[in-house]
Amino acid sequence: MGEDIRYRRERIDRGIKARTDTIYFLSNFRDILYLLLPRVLPVALLLLLPFLLKGGYWEKVLFYSCIFALLALSWDFMASVGLVSLGQALFFGVGAYISGGLNHYFKMPLSLTLPIATLGGAFLCTILLVSVLRLRGVYFSMVTLILPLLFAHLIETLNILGGTHGLLSLRPFPSSWVAIYLAIFAVVFCLFGFRKLINEDFGLVLRGIRDDDRVVMAGGINIYWYKAQAIFIAGAVGCFAGALMTHYYQFVGRSAFALDYTILPLAGAVLGGPGSFAGATIGTFILVPLSEVLRALGGLRMALYGIILIAALVSLPEGLFHYITRKYHQFERDVRI
Repeated sequence: MGEDIRYRRERIDRGIKARTDTIYFLSNFRDILYLLLPRVLPVALLLLLPFLLKGGYWEKVLFYSCIFALLALSWDFMASVGLVSLGQALFFGVGAYISGGLNHYFKMPLSLTLPIATLGGAFLCTILLVSVLRLRGVYFSMVTLILPLLFAHLIETLNILGGTHGLLSLRPFPSSWVAIYLAIFAVVFCLFGFRKLINEDFGLVLRGIRDDDRVVMAGGINIYWYKAQAIFIAGAVGCFAGALMTHYYQFVGRSAFALDYTILPLAGAVLGGPGSFAGATIGTFILVPLSEVLRALGGLRMALYGIILIAALVSLPEGLFHYITRKYHQFERDVRI
């Protein structure tokens, strides 16, 4: 008689015994590939995109997507400590104007304007926001929303930093590829850096403050010092994005404080799934190209954009990243009994 072969369904990840978030027991190469594929493939694709696009309009869209991804990561990191910001445009605009002003008035090269704008802008934004750290919930959010609008009106009213005309003819990057890969490496570094940091002791304190800051305070921890550090780190990322955009377009003006640099990163983080960092990146890389595709529709663009965004949020309230992650770990295979 022939052998009666029977099979049963088994989840692919069943053979991978997770001991912690970062340490696994791997029995074969298939397990290694299963874990590395969702981590390596998106990064490899992102690094290859400039070669596939080969200049032109969509190369600029890729750069634009990286800029908004940095702002979304910045927002998500602040949200990890319970600070819901509506002012990513503040970080972006401060970094853009510091970098543009140093190059326009003092003729500093990019090798100096970028780090000075990143660190100096983050320090300035932290000083501005540290005085309102005791505000809770929507009150802190309202302050972050008002500050970029205040800066924009001050520049126009006082006619400083180029006024309504802005600062023109700034020094560009040696080539567009330098700018794009600098933006791509910054996104990858912030993505994995934030994920690593949030799982360390520092990140544990941040998440504790977000969940119940009173308990953390009762443990003798200065929560305002940790919040200030979180603002500085998030501000550095946002200011770096603004400095990159300034030298890429060789211009900085009041539009650097526009609400677009707040709303779109926030929408990308919510669409992708807040709290994961990867979700903020995925959501932004979906929304930015989508908004460009719909640009040809004119007045209908914003309406369709809003409908698509609302439909995605209603159908997937957890976010795209959490949904994809759950489905990926539910893949099954036939195993011989």
